[in-house]
Amino acid sequence: MNNEEKNTYVKKQITEALLKLLEQHEFEEISISQITGCAQVSRNSFYRNYKNKEDILLHYVRRLFTDWRKECEKRAPGSTAELYGDLFQHLIDNRDFYLLLKKRNQFHLFLTVLLEQTGPKPEHENMWAYTLAFIAYGTYGWIEEWVARGMQESGNVMAALLASHGMK
Repeated sequence: MNNEEKNTYVKKQITEALLKLLEQHEFEEISISQITGCAQVSRNSFYRNYKNKEDILLHYVRRLFTDWRKECEKRAPGSTAELYGDLFQHLIDNRDFYLLLKKRNQFHLFLTVLLEQTGPKPEHENMWAYTLAFIAYGTYGWIEEWVARGMQESGNVMAALLASHGMK
């Protein structure tokens, strides 16, 4: 294995270890030593790739969201409702992970990534920045409440509910 392949392997092992530990323990109870032990990697490998254990989850959410956006762009949704339908379907496809994030009080990481990728940027004009913030935080509110309630409705139903309330 070259260095890049080794690093990819280490990151995968660390991520899988943390997710496995999260199934049994509260986030705050998990130590770096437990993660590296479960992943069978060194602490140096951990700190070469991550600042802290939250950083592991943030990278994973970022990867999931980026992969979803790439796939979504290929399908080119024709309307905002279709885009939201795709987003809710992504959440359903990764249901166990997102429910685990919520259960372990780490769902705010989804908001971080949502804002990074779709929210306002410093270079935006004020009105556009306010609009993007309104949409991003509103979207997060819908998603967060839906996840908190166990993701009962389908992605299409959630998209239709949003469309019926002005997000067409």
